[in-house]
Amino acid sequence: MHKDVDVSEPPEGIVPLGDEIYAIDTMLAGYPGVVSAYLIRTERPCIVEVGTAASATVLRDAVVRLGLAPEDLATIVVTHIHLDHAGGTGDMAALFPNAEIVVHERGARHLADPSRLMASAAMVWGDRLETLFGHMSPTEATRIRAVSETGEIDLGGGRRLVSHYAPGHAKHHMGLVDTGTGDLYVGDALGVYNPLTGDLRPATPPPDFDMDACLRTLRLFGDIGAQRLMFSHFGALTEVEATMDRAERELRLWVETVRDSHDTGGDLDHAIAMVRDKVISRYRPNPPEASPGTVAVLDTLSGPEANVSGILHWLDRLAEEQEQARKKAEEERA
Repeated sequence: MHKDVDVSEPPEGIVPLGDEIYAIDTMLAGYPGVVSAYLIRTERPCIVEVGTAASATVLRDAVVRLGLAPEDLATIVVTHIHLDHAGGTGDMAALFPNAEIVVHERGARHLADPSRLMASAAMVWGDRLETLFGHMSPTEATRIRAVSETGEIDLGGGRRLVSHYAPGHAKHHMGLVDTGTGDLYVGDALGVYNPLTGDLRPATPPPDFDMDACLRTLRLFGDIGAQRLMFSHFGALTEVEATMDRAERELRLWVETVRDSHDTGGDLDHAIAMVRDKVISRYRPNPPEASPGTVAVLDTLSGPEANVSGILHWLDRLAEEQEQARKKAEEERA
């Protein structure tokens, strides 16, 4: 099936992680260190995450360097359909003709017909859409397999990826557990890890961020008892329990800070300023050798503007739900 490859000196952008797992930098917008895909090079090879449309050829070249032909890939799975994770799915399906595409059921129709997803993204990103993500091509519907609360992906030799529905960051988000290694592919559920600084920041974008769902997902991930956490942004971490605890602390701090601004009548700019002063000032600065482009793209994708907007959107939705519940209770008493 696949050829033996000497990975003692792996190509740039490819990191061997043991157990036939390779982290591959998808080079989002041409910059390193933003999105990591993972090739599991087993009897039935699988790629987790695909990055953007421009990342498809990067992944194809990496797969070939790692001893596989494009026809060998059995499965492509995305943790969720945000464009930095799944924007290249249609292009990947074309390059890897035998691969089944696995996604949560809430995202499946958007892979088959990405028009609504692209229209929504255009409203959010405007002129930056093409530079950051390119255009998402449709994936042939017959190639897509949708999973719900849980699902399984056969890696061969008795090894499987087990999916777990994991909303909070997005309604179409799932985590994946490798039964052969105990690795947990976390997508954006735990936030964004910066290996240059060691910082872990939450990922709370609009419109789907839901604090309560996030906390339930954190509990679910904690119960899994993972051996290693595989971040899409960016890299693998072995300090599982400490990282899980830190993810919850950071999430609560960001939300509490935005809530304080919101409760005192602050607008978006005020909330962002509070987060910068109270939260971001705690983080280590990026080292001088960090790519300025990488830093800028990460700040665009998961910096204070995007995160605070998502938290405010959730707070407004929560207030509306509480008001509706109050009115309904009054009507029932009347």
